[in-house]
Amino acid sequence: MKSKTIPENVKSEVKEIADRFNRETFSRDDCYYEARFKGRYLYLDRSEYGRSGPICRLTYTGKMNAWEFAIFKWSTEEYDANEWFFPGAGSVDGTVQGAMVAGLEAYPA
Repeated sequence: MKSKTIPENVKSEVKEIADRFNRETFSRDDCYYEARFKGRYLYLDRSEYGRSGPICRLTYTGKMNAWEFAIFKWSTEEYDANEWFFPGAGSVDGTVQGAMVAGLEAYPA
């Protein structure tokens, strides 16, 4: 059963994962992933050079390694869970880190 909201301890863990990924991946302080939460959704946006934009949306399923993934499509300006033909799709593995890797391949910094 899918949770209606993401528990606070999971939000904290996601923020730690994003912070670690940012430190290990980006050499600039003005390029980083930001996590936003709304209900059962985790939105991963990326800030680059003072501008922030959507990358993907994850749906919490109750497990940290089983998030459902939806890429943001600029052509429709919507999240699409059925789109799997994009660079980085192979990195989607149900984890927050896998989603960030996929997003970086789909939308290079």
